[in-house]
Amino acid sequence: MFTGIIESLGKVKQVIAEGSNVHFEVASPISTELKVDQSVAHSGVCLTVTKTEGDTHWVTAVDETLNRSSLKNWGEGSIINLERCMRADGRFDGHIVQGHVDMTGIVKEVKQLDGSWEFGFSFGKTDEVLVDKGSVCVNGVSLTCFDTADHYFKVAIIPYTYEHTNFHQLAEGDIVNLEFDILGKYARKLLQKQ
Repeated sequence: MFTGIIESLGKVKQVIAEGSNVHFEVASPISTELKVDQSVAHSGVCLTVTKTEGDTHWVTAVDETLNRSSLKNWGEGSIINLERCMRADGRFDGHIVQGHVDMTGIVKEVKQLDGSWEFGFSFGKTDEVLVDKGSVCVNGVSLTCFDTADHYFKVAIIPYTYEHTNFHQLAEGDIVNLEFDILGKYARKLLQKQ
């Protein structure tokens, strides 16, 4: 489990296709601390570390993950958000994030305000529920959404988040990973059974 509080940025060094799987080599400041079999969220996608080597680590994405996320668009030089799984004795600073991306979204607008940024995202048809002032995970970042509508929402980004995540590289038309709030998913499922 994750909280959506990004620890570090990583840079994709290599992308190697093998059958329907794709292996990614990622360089980051936390790679030296990682261990094989450890779960790490890569721009919101929970992936297992398969190898460590100096300041890099390797992860593998299967077909289902590639089809559901933006990983299929990653190439050498892509900058990604990294978060290790939450420790049992840690603070819960974000919200419950599983690292199970529901779908991708598209950056529809980026507004630079006086000291912050506002991003608008659109996404495809889904039964998932978004509510104003509710939680959403974008590229692994725990955020509060507003101006929610069918297939659209906005988030506000403070300077620290903008600088320490890959939000500073996002532009209109870019594809992002979306994970909707697990509590909303459970509530929707329970209501559908009635």
